[in-house]
Amino acid sequence: MQFQYKYHGNTAIANTPTSVGMSFVPDVYRQPTFFAGKLRKHIAFREAMSALHDVVIADLRYTPKDRTAYKAWAAEQEDIWLADMMEEASGVNAQIQEIRAELEGLRKEKYTVMESFYTAQNKYFKYLYRKNYIAWLVLDPVITVHPDELFFECFSRDESSYGKLGCDYDMFKEIHECECGTTNIDYSAHLYNEFQKIREYKETGFIVDPIGFSVQTTGESDYKEVKIDLPDSWVRGFLQVSSAMTLPARTFDLHPMDMYNFLFLLKRQKEKESPRSMRYILKPGEPVKVVFEPWNHEVVCSRSIYKGNEETEVRVWGRRRLFILERLIPVAKRFTISLLGTGMPSFYIADLGDMNFTLGLSGWTANDWTRMGNFDLMAPRAETEPMTQQTVYTALRENWVEDADSLSNRLNLDRKTVLGALSAFTQAGRAIFDLNKKVFRIRELSREALPVDRLRFANEREASANHFIDRKAVTLKSSTGTDGTLRLSGTVKDKKTKYKPELLIDSDERLAQATCTCNFYTQNKLYKGPCEHMLALRIRHSREKV
Repeated sequence: MQFQYKYHGNTAIANTPTSVGMSFVPDVYRQPTFFAGKLRKHIAFREAMSALHDVVIADLRYTPKDRTAYKAWAAEQEDIWLADMMEEASGVNAQIQEIRAELEGLRKEKYTVMESFYTAQNKYFKYLYRKNYIAWLVLDPVITVHPDELFFECFSRDESSYGKLGCDYDMFKEIHECECGTTNIDYSAHLYNEFQKIREYKETGFIVDPIGFSVQTTGESDYKEVKIDLPDSWVRGFLQVSSAMTLPARTFDLHPMDMYNFLFLLKRQKEKESPRSMRYILKPGEPVKVVFEPWNHEVVCSRSIYKGNEETEVRVWGRRRLFILERLIPVAKRFTISLLGTGMPSFYIADLGDMNFTLGLSGWTANDWTRMGNFDLMAPRAETEPMTQQTVYTALRENWVEDADSLSNRLNLDRKTVLGALSAFTQAGRAIFDLNKKVFRIRELSREALPVDRLRFANEREASANHFIDRKAVTLKSSTGTDGTLRLSGTVKDKKTKYKPELLIDSDERLAQATCTCNFYTQNKLYKGPCEHMLALRIRHSREKV
């Protein structure tokens, strides 16, 4: 999927002994979005932006050992080994020595001829790494200006970590101009080094520059156009995150020193065998306990009491991604953790006072948002008419940010209908769920409508579910509980086999529990999302309600 941007110049940071000026250049192809103000809290902002940078460059995927040098050496030695073998058979030692000397001379001559090329190539790669490293990795960061805050969003290189930095307007002591909207900003690698120069004694200005949006009849050379061809997985991953945020979760607070203890233990230990999980032991009214496997070291968070109603135990993997939060510990008031379940995504929200930093982690480092965990499939799926969807979207755009209950009351619509409409726009990249404030926000991921049909089926399971419906291969039984939950059961005929899925859907139209007799569920449970038979049952029920 190709994205095209146009910037008026480059993002720049001007450092003087008494001030720092940050001027971010937005994409002029998009609706004018700008902001200008002066920071009130410099150090906290510096650390938060540094943590966001750590998300961008994070890549913990397994990298096989580079054996290029060994293979080159082995290729050179092959002639020698072959000659040694022939020497024993024919006794042509003198001839072999002559050939060896000739080969050695040729290799030296080759290196002399190619030396300038290798030197230039090495300098070129070092230049790219130093000057344009970030551009290799991801789309330029997305920045959104809203009436109550502005926030940045980004994805890690391995697409397993999501970062969002929100700044309330109390973070700024002066705000000169502001226009709500979403845009991409020109961002380059050297900016990270410039952020490190922010100090409390320096006046720091923050600008999303509006100059590029002014009408230009001349000076087109001042603009630069950037085309980035992104895989569908990157775009789909952005859409998956907000859906995962809406799922039921176990939430509790941690003291910053508890997070420090987690990272301190991980720094001192290096896992060499499985399992490599963190096991959260949550008991109502008792301190949160975390067991680090495989060493079974238990950390008791005496400052952090679990206030939930049920005793539970949750295991999560990919724990070394938590080092992204390391720089936030000195400036954080608390960390709020939301666990969706064992092997499911987890979210860590750092309360930085007038700022908040959300780190979203997929179930495993290798289990990214796009291929393994299809959490949009478990988001609210109440089908709504196009006119109703547009009414909800227009109402949300009036205030830019609002919760589902407020929208439901204001529009006099059923809450499930509102959630269904908001879910549709979330999956289309036009809205986002803010886990920190529990509200929906307008956020247009791109200036042009995303190809929803192309992104709709992230995998064959969802496409297969719709095929079952079209072939009328689904039977359904439903019952509603006194607590508003919905239980679905039935059969799905796939060729000559009948499968028996069962689903429990909570009052917010979210999948709470599910089972099936198919092989996919037997092997994966819900760790990789629901199977096609569960989806078919749910789609059939949704269509019958219309």
